[in-house]
Amino acid sequence: MLEYITLPDNILPPVAPYSHAVRAGDFLFVTGQLAEDPLSGDVKKDAIEAQTTQVMENLQRVLTHAGSGFDRVVMARIFVTDFRYYEAVNQVYTSYCTAGKLPSRTTVGVTALAGFGDVEIDLIVYCGQS
Repeated sequence: MLEYITLPDNILPPVAPYSHAVRAGDFLFVTGQLAEDPLSGDVKKDAIEAQTTQVMENLQRVLTHAGSGFDRVVMARIFVTDFRYYEAVNQVYTSYCTAGKLPSRTTVGVTALAGFGDVEIDLIVYCGQS
């Protein structure tokens, strides 16, 4: 059984044809989030720390709406436009993770992201019994 999850229209309005997350059995697949302002949809062009914080807050909104949290994340994929951002992104990202429960992860360098932000993160979340 699949469940397509989209946040209310006034929070992180989709800018393309997608759901914010899809639940498939015991797994939740969370669409990559950018540093979008949750109400205006504008992608922030601030320092990488501020962009990453906004990305993580947007992911938190989706997780909360789906009834989950960062402690259930099993896989994260991080896309950055410049590997000089790697340590700064790690610091912010790690602050949202539960100690001792770091998910598996891939970090990929890309030439551009939608909205021209500098960081995007998507998640796979386990929602079954621990």
